[in-house]
Amino acid sequence: MATGERILLVESDPDIVDLIVRQSLQPLGYRVGTAGDAASAIKLSIQTPPDLILANLNLPGLSGKDMLAALSAQGVKSPVIVIAEKGQETDAIQAFRLGASDVIFWPVRDAEVVSIVERALRQTQQARERQKLDRQLSAMNTELQRRLRDLTTLLSTAKAVISITDQRLLFDRILESAMQVAEADYCWLTLREEKGNAYLLRAHRNLPEAWAKKLNQPLDDGISSLVGFSGESLVMNGSPLQKFKIATLGKSVGVIPIKIQGEVIGLLMVARKVDREIARDSQTMLEAMADFASISLVNARLFRALEHSAETARTNEKQRHAALEQVRSNIRNEIQAAGYPLNLVLTESPGPLNPEQKKALEQVQVALQRLVSSSEKTTIPNR
Repeated sequence: MATGERILLVESDPDIVDLIVRQSLQPLGYRVGTAGDAASAIKLSIQTPPDLILANLNLPGLSGKDMLAALSAQGVKSPVIVIAEKGQETDAIQAFRLGASDVIFWPVRDAEVVSIVERALRQTQQARERQKLDRQLSAMNTELQRRLRDLTTLLSTAKAVISITDQRLLFDRILESAMQVAEADYCWLTLREEKGNAYLLRAHRNLPEAWAKKLNQPLDDGISSLVGFSGESLVMNGSPLQKFKIATLGKSVGVIPIKIQGEVIGLLMVARKVDREIARDSQTMLEAMADFASISLVNARLFRALEHSAETARTNEKQRHAALEQVRSNIRNEIQAAGYPLNLVLTESPGPLNPEQKKALEQVQVALQRLVSSSEKTTIPNR
């Protein structure tokens, strides 16, 4: 049984109209309209293209072949079955060349009309299914290409996090990637000030001058505080966005928190001029970008801590070196001070020494000389 397909019959002979419409097609559930001439049929087909057209080649005024040429010129894709009289085979061949899909040679039985119509509609339905599958395949291919592009962008940004030490350049790379992933017109990043709850603009892409001049200053967009308080990502578009100041930039926004150990320390924000919701997979990619920003901030803190630790170690080493130099200098001075009276005694200027006294003093003198020599040879290792 038919499923309500619309058929347009272009025929001026009432007997042919009666057989095709009343006796053959309408009982099967087809919706059949009629036109008595080619000009009316062309107008109807352009306004509402039917599922199938049956047209007699021998129409008054414009012929069926003329109608085929006109429909093709107007871009009407409905299949056309021409009705020809026996002996018009040459005209039927010409109709095929002009785009006809089949031919009915009159006179004909109603069962043959139904068979030809059903075959044409079945072919049309199959063609539509193929077109639908082609569109679906094309859409899937486009989506896969987009996801591949996004994953490539994500990987590139991840590499940048571990290779770029200049945080300003890294933020710029993250914003560039976020704009691409979100298909956004604007993108910016704010960080919470160390003493306070205001969010300062640290980097941006394409912000208008009135916003861009707020660099390193608090930026009130009317929505950051909500995300900073909740710690949850927020995407918004359409009329609900109009109550916020950020609506002056676009009709669709995404606000992603940047966290360290669960604490919101910054925000990654994107805005689109068009009213089109940011999809869930795009939001997930933006959250990955925010994680990269968080990693870079943690790395920067660790780097500063290491620099401070190294500087402290260098300072302590210098102080230790100076202290050891002072001790060595003191030892040398004391030995030299003790050496003078010892030498004086050994010259027996105060009086003669017995052999044992002289030997003991000489041993003391040798020991002091070894101590001086040892202190002079001692080096302090550098670290």
